[in-house]
Amino acid sequence: MNINKEQFDRRKFIKKASLATLGTTGLLMGTQDISATPLMSQNDMNIIGPKEGYSPQIGTLVSMMNWMRSVILMPVKGMSVKDLDFLVDDKANTIGAMLWHLAATERFYQIHTFEGKRWGNWSAKDKKEWSVASGLGDKARKKIKGNTLEFYLEKLDTVRAHTLEEFAKRDDEWLMTVDEKWPWGPTNNYCKWFHVCEHESNHNGQFKFIKSRIPSKG
Repeated sequence: MNINKEQFDRRKFIKKASLATLGTTGLLMGTQDISATPLMSQNDMNIIGPKEGYSPQIGTLVSMMNWMRSVILMPVKGMSVKDLDFLVDDKANTIGAMLWHLAATERFYQIHTFEGKRWGNWSAKDKKEWSVASGLGDKARKKIKGNTLEFYLEKLDTVRAHTLEEFAKRDDEWLMTVDEKWPWGPTNNYCKWFHVCEHESNHNGQFKFIKSRIPSKG
């Protein structure tokens, strides 16, 4: 993926600032350990609502997405490559694969809602980077392994930075736009992006379960 110097510097700054801030911040259920690109200060992480730089409803969505991102990364702090590759059984997914999967899911909704593409319309570049992680299962068990936590955090950071940049260009009217042909039935962009947040919550439970089964973590 080609990243110009301005984008790289911005992401590098965001990541350093967020880790420095969140390493000493408390959250409702305990100490907040790690986060990928939250773009929120320690004083407003737990304030769900409009945020500067976004329309009111989009800012509220951003606050929910960033809060959820900080929570899902708590269980994986400090995990080794071995931990990230741990399989509970031969039908399970690894934590590493699911971290990549979360980035792939967000990338899908970028392609769909920002670029206007329908299901399955991945570019060759996107297919190469995201298709295996998107589908998980046997292909992911075979191919997604041997990567550090930083490798997965970089994917999450890069995708989230693009999401926030695109959100800042849009307004609440766009967020409320209804897609009458969505497979679930009439669905607006707000629901689609809330699903990205809810999807991370779903995997948070899996992360905690798998971590409890890792011999060195249980």
